[in-house]
Amino acid sequence: MPITICIKEGRGWDPKKNEFVPYKGATLTLEHSLISLSKWESKYQRPFLSKRKEDKLTSTEIKDYIKCMSMKPIQDENVLMGLTNNDLKVIFDYINDPHTATTIREDPRAPKRPSRETVTAELIYYWMIVYNIPFSCEKWHLNNLLTLIHVCAVKNQPPKKMSKNEIMRQNRALNNQRKAKYHTRG
Repeated sequence: MPITICIKEGRGWDPKKNEFVPYKGATLTLEHSLISLSKWESKYQRPFLSKRKEDKLTSTEIKDYIKCMSMKPIQDENVLMGLTNNDLKVIFDYINDPHTATTIREDPRAPKRPSRETVTAELIYYWMIVYNIPFSCEKWHLNNLLTLIHVCAVKNQPPKKMSKNEIMRQNRALNNQRKAKYHTRG
């Protein structure tokens, strides 16, 4: 579900021109989706979702991502000068919101290793193909889509093998149930 940001008419500082420039007010409808991610990555040719500190986004890159999120082309790019700190907070909260009720419990026996794989738009499209997720989902909020992909990955994993202790515990419980059911001692 997209969000709407209303920007009032005003003036903003243009460092290229070294002067204040006027901009008209506008209403932006923004959507954080695979489509917007793909647009931004095709422009900058680097991953948007990188967690590396050295890949931190600049203010120009953030404003360009907001342009990529816009569902209609922004006529006057100067309008982005009118984004307030509160507007930016609303946008970042929207981007970071999970937008789902799904929680995935990780297997406590699984090793805790962060993935070293760099997530890009093309990799997400690959996952969509592998899990037969229709391309119409590229318009979903990106966090919804990534959660669906994670659910597909978890559900498609082969069952974990039980340890010897777990097998013995399970057999002991089954034997105790049978003893109780048939009123025997063993």
